[in-house]
Amino acid sequence: MRIIKRLHLFILQSFLPLFAMTFFIVLFIVLMQFLWKYIDDLVGKGLSVGLLGELFFYAAVSMVPMALPLAILLASLMTFGNLGEKFELTAMKASGISLLRVMAPLIILVSGISVGAFFFQNDVLPRAQVKMWTLLFSMRQKSPEVEIPQGVFYDQIPGYSLYVKHKNQDTGLLYGVMIYDIREAGENATILLADSAQLAFTPDNRYLYLHLYYGEQFENLREQGPSDSNVPFRRESFEDKEILIPFDANFNRLNEEGMRKQYVGKNIAQLRESIDSIALRIDSIGDVYAEGLKGDFDVRFGSDESTMRRLKSRKETVKAASLSLDSLLLREEPSRRNMIYESAAMQARNLSQNYEFKSVSFDDEKRVKRRNEIELIKKFTLSVACLIMFFIGAPLGAIIRKGGIGTPLVISVLLFLVYYIIDNTGYKMARDGRWNVEFGIWLSTIVLAPLGIYVTYKAMNDSALFDKDAWMRVFRRFIPEKRVRKVAYKEVTFAEISANVGKWRLHTLREECGAFIRKNGKAQSYTEYFKAGMDLTMLKTISSTLEGTVSYLADSQDKRVIGLLNNFPVIHTSRLISIGGPEWLRIALMYFFPIGIFVWLAGVRRQRKAIEEVTLTDKVAAQVTEAL
Repeated sequence: MRIIKRLHLFILQSFLPLFAMTFFIVLFIVLMQFLWKYIDDLVGKGLSVGLLGELFFYAAVSMVPMALPLAILLASLMTFGNLGEKFELTAMKASGISLLRVMAPLIILVSGISVGAFFFQNDVLPRAQVKMWTLLFSMRQKSPEVEIPQGVFYDQIPGYSLYVKHKNQDTGLLYGVMIYDIREAGENATILLADSAQLAFTPDNRYLYLHLYYGEQFENLREQGPSDSNVPFRRESFEDKEILIPFDANFNRLNEEGMRKQYVGKNIAQLRESIDSIALRIDSIGDVYAEGLKGDFDVRFGSDESTMRRLKSRKETVKAASLSLDSLLLREEPSRRNMIYESAAMQARNLSQNYEFKSVSFDDEKRVKRRNEIELIKKFTLSVACLIMFFIGAPLGAIIRKGGIGTPLVISVLLFLVYYIIDNTGYKMARDGRWNVEFGIWLSTIVLAPLGIYVTYKAMNDSALFDKDAWMRVFRRFIPEKRVRKVAYKEVTFAEISANVGKWRLHTLREECGAFIRKNGKAQSYTEYFKAGMDLTMLKTISSTLEGTVSYLADSQDKRVIGLLNNFPVIHTSRLISIGGPEWLRIALMYFFPIGIFVWLAGVRRQRKAIEEVTLTDKVAAQVTEAL
């Protein structure tokens, strides 16, 4: 028991430093990705280091769900890779300790991390995301820092455009200043020209203070009308002028309440409540729209409601007469007929626009509902992803037995890329309503969970998962290598062959070949291939008869016969010629695009090759018969 405790402690001491290192490295990488994505919203705003640090802290907390699974995968792969490379894992197995027993402390640890990840997703992450997005939107709305360039117009001040010819970096004086006040549209802009100016902010940072020296101001006194040829304007010359330009340079933090109402700021209970209320609202809107649809088509052109009510109240039954709408329209005057057409077209356009607007509002409600459902399911997916990544990484490390950061890093990145692509694809499909929300969000788990089970099973049974020879044997079962028949002439034989027996054997072989060609004369279509397949039993019978015939005739003393025997092909009975297994499995593979297409193409290629081999066998058998 003491040895087991020391072993568990040793495994934990090997895993925890690697996990901490990989977690912070991955977190730093995804944080840099966040920074590059929003760098344009942060630069040039004069933001303090404290504000940027606060934003990066909340962003790092929000990026934990992306960094944690990759860190667990890489750390577990490196840990067991190091143990395998140093033969420590081999020594443990030789001592009678199974791989599952070695993994036990890490299974408990990762399970604890998964439970903590669930509470993190439910309690910590919503608050961090509310803080992060509120800060980011506040920074987006902050006015940029005033840094007027030389020789170009500066239009970052709302309602104004400034031009500075030269700027003294030591004194801060601006020379050759031109200011356009374009708050009034059209030709009512006020223009100020100054020889020099000095720029500063008011103490409350809400206004720009401009002190202008030696200049002129031009302003139209009234707006120019269509018939006005001359518009009076005012021209003012000054030696000293002070103006204030509204420009709020302060950082105003937005209210977090609005972000808390979004799906990113809610926990499980709040999300379920939102989903129920949105579903109820969607049902109510659907009922209202359904009633409206019934009423929209209950309108008759030129009908009087009171007349329609009186008609409905009559109890006697009147036999309906045949009526042609075209004949009724042709009886009307052309002007009246055109008015009817225009009225119908206008009503159709109005109904179309009304339905389009209702469809947009209805789709918006469903989109919000899907977003809340996605966020609810994602509260659970992180915990499951951590467990799956561990059960992929730890057994895989024990199999490949490569430590360090080279091979484990490459394998981890490739596996995580597959996970990320599948997860992101499922998320987008679920968000857009193309897939079911549950299927889309759980898709990555559905795909990778069998991989984790398979790798764990292989590692516990010491299977050669990455053995090149084992994989080549598997491939040869489906794509056999090309073989050439070699029959050597024997100088001495124990008994001479009988020509009649040889001819009988060749006749039997030719009959089997003919029957096969008549039944399987060409490659099969896509549906035929999966539903029936080529008769593999007949092909195996021909192969067996051929080998027996060649073996018998190989004792011939006739060199011509021996030479002809070498022309017989080696018939391959690949499984791709005919897909075996139960019918439901073959039908499922037929509809599983594009895998089914690739299997069919490979199978058709083997079928054509088999037909060529059987045809050649029949031809050579006829030649050998003549030689005998």
